[in-house]
Amino acid sequence: MTDRIAVRGMRVFGRHGANAGEQNIPQLFEVDVELEVDLERATHTDELGDTIDYAQICKTVEEVVRHDSFSLLERLAQEIVRRVLQGEHVHAVTVTVAKPALLMGATPSITLRRTR
Repeated sequence: MTDRIAVRGMRVFGRHGANAGEQNIPQLFEVDVELEVDLERATHTDELGDTIDYAQICKTVEEVVRHDSFSLLERLAQEIVRRVLQGEHVHAVTVTVAKPALLMGATPSITLRRTR
C-alpha cells in the first residue's frame, strides 16, 4: 500500500505532562498524522465517502489532546493512533506529537506507527 494522506501542523492546547504542575495549565502540542489508505476508489469516484475526511482527523486529534490528560507523550500519541485506526479506510497510521514549550531551545517529540 503506497497511498498516503497527511494532516500536519495541528496545534492544540492540552493538559499532559509528567512533571509537577504540567497538567494544571494547558500547554501547546503539535501533532502530525499520516494515514496509509487505499485511495484507488476515490481517484475514480471523486466522492468524499471513498477517502478520508481531513476535518474529521483534525477533530479527533483536537478531542484527544484537549479533553484527555496523560503523563507521557507516548500515551497521548497512542490514544490518537487508537482513535484514528477506527476509520474504515485506514490501514496504518503514523502520529508524531511534539511539545514545543517543554525544554529551552529544544522540542521533544515522539512518533508512533501502528497498523491494523
